[in-house]
Amino acid sequence: MNEHTNHLAIYKKAKEIDKTLRIITDLFPEENDYLQSLKSNLLEDIMVIQAKICGAEAVKLYDLKMENAAIIRKAARDIMVSGNSLEMFGFSDAKYYKIIRTLVEDFRLLFIDWVAGFNPKHYIVDDWGLFNPPGISPDYIQRDDELNFLDEDDEN
Repeated sequence: MNEHTNHLAIYKKAKEIDKTLRIITDLFPEENDYLQSLKSNLLEDIMVIQAKICGAEAVKLYDLKMENAAIIRKAARDIMVSGNSLEMFGFSDAKYYKIIRTLVEDFRLLFIDWVAGFNPKHYIVDDWGLFNPPGISPDYIQRDDELNFLDEDDEN
């Protein structure tokens, strides 16, 4: 991870979610296999989020940034819904999970701004069609002059 990523608001929020998730999931009863499994999944999701933020920041290509963003979105949504069954599965302090939901909502708002900052001109056509910039079809034939950004020395 580079110093730039460490200072991003979205990355700082992910670190805050990580820290808070660890505190809350440490309260899960050791003997409750379901909650211990959920703890593992939650901690994996937040680690994926942090890794994918770093991954997106390390590349210039729009489709790779968007692919990382989609994985981040899925992991964040999984964290959000994971709190729904805590009480049912024996976590007496489920009320604390509201803190996680608030942090993830804050993260979602930062995420929207972060993704909006991806440069759609820095792309190579995604022939799967999933992560092309708006208006670019999977069969779009890219001109050489549209690839000039590959020679730029600017940041991502």
